[in-house]
Amino acid sequence: MLGKKSIYRRPVVILASIVVLLLLNLAVVNNPTFATRISDLTEQTATVSEMSVEESNAQLAEMADSMVAEAAKTAESEAQQVTEAAPEAQQTLQASEDLSTKAQLKDGLRKFWLLTGFRNCKIGNLIMILVGILFIFLAVRFEFEPMLLIPIGTGIICGNIPFFQGYGISLAEGLANLQAMMDAGTLNMDMDTAKALLLSVFGDNPGDKHMVLSEAIKSVEHLNMADFGLTNHDIEGVKGLMNGVFQSGELNLQTGLYQKGSVLNYLYFGVTSGVYPPLIFLGIGAMTDFSSLIANPKLMVLGAAAQLGVFITFIGALYLGFNLREAGAIGIIGGADGPTAIFLSSRLANGMNGTRNLIGPIAIAAYSYMALVPVIQPPIIRLMTSKKERLIKMKAPRMVNKTEKIMFPIVGLILTTFISPTALPLLGMLFFGNIIKESGVVKRLQNTASNPLIDIVTIILGLTVGASTQASVFLTASSIKIFVLGACSFAVATAGGLLGAKLMNLFLKEKINPMIGAAGVSAVPDSARVVEVEGQKYDPSNHLLMHAMAPNVSGVIGSAVAAGVMMSFLMM
Repeated sequence: MLGKKSIYRRPVVILASIVVLLLLNLAVVNNPTFATRISDLTEQTATVSEMSVEESNAQLAEMADSMVAEAAKTAESEAQQVTEAAPEAQQTLQASEDLSTKAQLKDGLRKFWLLTGFRNCKIGNLIMILVGILFIFLAVRFEFEPMLLIPIGTGIICGNIPFFQGYGISLAEGLANLQAMMDAGTLNMDMDTAKALLLSVFGDNPGDKHMVLSEAIKSVEHLNMADFGLTNHDIEGVKGLMNGVFQSGELNLQTGLYQKGSVLNYLYFGVTSGVYPPLIFLGIGAMTDFSSLIANPKLMVLGAAAQLGVFITFIGALYLGFNLREAGAIGIIGGADGPTAIFLSSRLANGMNGTRNLIGPIAIAAYSYMALVPVIQPPIIRLMTSKKERLIKMKAPRMVNKTEKIMFPIVGLILTTFISPTALPLLGMLFFGNIIKESGVVKRLQNTASNPLIDIVTIILGLTVGASTQASVFLTASSIKIFVLGACSFAVATAGGLLGAKLMNLFLKEKINPMIGAAGVSAVPDSARVVEVEGQKYDPSNHLLMHAMAPNVSGVIGSAVAAGVMMSFLMM
């Protein structure tokens, strides 16, 4: 049994042990002579272990008091050193922060300059921006299709604001990326073919040239796949290969229309997928009165005759080196119908199945010539008609009852789509809109389709089509050919309508004014207005507007049917 003295001393031992542990912890963190102390303490502990409990307790207490005093002395000394060194350390830290701030500011300014349009601007961007300004000028100054040209012109400017696309990669880096893809098992073709494709994309004498993904994709579209043992159906696979090779050299700012994830890219989906044109046709149907065509159905022949431009241009495009699908999409420009041109090109010339993406150039050409109807058509009308023919007056069309107005879109829908089912998205929406209008019982639906809906779609369509004209994509030899073909197509379509009217007069007792044949193109109602203006120049009492509306609306139907026929022949 322990004595009182022993019982009294035990709490001191426990307390001393705790103090020792705390001091040891402090020594580990702050004292580099910890190992020496441990060695001394070990020797002292060995001596203490030979003592009695009372003696050991006394010795431990003494050791604890000594270590506490020494720790206090050390802490005081270190505090004094810190106090003396504080100003110098603070100055060093401040200098380091100043240097870091200056470096960050310099790097930030460098990045800012790198991303500015001034640094990335090219001559092509300036050319296209001027074209956009010209479109807006024509719309404001001369009122040439302002609802189309103002959104398109603004879109052209937005689409050609220069932005940083990435530093790109060199040929050596591209080959290294190919090797890495092969090692990772993600290469979708044999290495030799992939190398040959990459060399062709970089072109002759690549040297130190750096190329970004958008340039590589553009180059791929101009390669002949047969030269590499591939078919036109493999072009999407080649583009996928380039995506893998160039991914390290592209910076996606999510700004441009062709950059995945950007707002414009999402809106452009409605163009590339053919969503917007049927909605435009719905609005046209809800606004259009087919009475003049119902009253004089033989004038539908003039709308069909104007489609001559579509097929002549198709042949011309083939002659200029476009493939079948591309030529079919280009030919529809002759119908002077922007929505139909966009719809057909989104199906036939969308960058897939061995075609180039020609949606932008075709849409811009179609809408440009629609806007220039008052400029293009009058000279052709005067050239192909005599003054005597231009003075022909026509009787006012008969009145059409409601039953006829209701039956026409129903019969027209069934008949035209049975002839060309592939045109159903356009013709179905056109006649549906007209049924809404003529039924007279859904005024709210008619108002929505003919006003807010078509206005919203027109804004988005015009803006995104304009933005698709990025200089790097748009300013090509193909685009120039398309514009030339489009002008010829529009002229031939106008001439086809005029010739159709002159031919009809050979068999009609009651002659028609051949000028209304020019309205056979589907630029509604601009072509009909041009005919009205031309007729009144020679006889102010000669009103041809209602007569011209018949071939004009039949031209809308005819261009949609022609687009369906093209798709039927070329998509199979």
